[in-house]
Amino acid sequence: MRPLVLASASPRREELLRRAGFDFEIVLSQVEEAHDAALTPEQLTLENARRKALAVSRTRPEALVIGADTLVYVDGDPLGKPADLDEAMAMVRRLSDRTHEVCTGVVFASDGSVARELHVITHVTFKPLTDELIRTYHGRVNPLDKAGAYGIQECTDMVLDCMTGSFTNVVGLPVDEVTAALHELQR
Repeated sequence: MRPLVLASASPRREELLRRAGFDFEIVLSQVEEAHDAALTPEQLTLENARRKALAVSRTRPEALVIGADTLVYVDGDPLGKPADLDEAMAMVRRLSDRTHEVCTGVVFASDGSVARELHVITHVTFKPLTDELIRTYHGRVNPLDKAGAYGIQECTDMVLDCMTGSFTNVVGLPVDEVTAALHELQR
C-alpha cells in the first residue's frame, strides 16, 4: 500500500481521519487558496483541495495525498474564516435562524496528478441567536480558525437547530465518503 498523506493543517481533519483508523502523515501545502465568489461551492472547494493535494503530491509522488477544503455558504456567498471577532459575530448573526450549506471538496492525488475528486454538501439550520448568545458561544469556541465562525462539534446545542447530511463534513472531512474512496484507491 502507498503511504497516505494529509495535506492539511486542520487538527479536526487529522482527528477525524485518525479516528477512522487510517495511518498517515501530515505535509502542509504552501499554496494560495482561490477566493472566487463566482464559483459554485463545489467548484471552489474542489479547486482549493486540488491545489493543496497536487502541491504535496509533487513532493511526495509515491504517496496518496488527500487535500480538502470546507466552506460555509449562505445565500450563495462563501463564508471563510473570519479575520477578527467582529467579523465572526457578523457571520454567525447572518446564520441565525436560517439554513446554510457546508461544502467540503476532497481531492486524492498521486504521482502529481488527480486520482479522484468528491464533494459533500450538508444543510445546517441554526436556532435564532441573540448577540449575547453568540458572544457566549464565541467565548467557548474559537471562531477565528473555522469557516463560518463556528465549530459544529463544540457546544452544538447552543447553535444547532437541525442538520441534513454528514456531520463530519461540517467538522471538515466527510469521513464515510473519504473512507470509501480510500478503500477503492488503495486496492
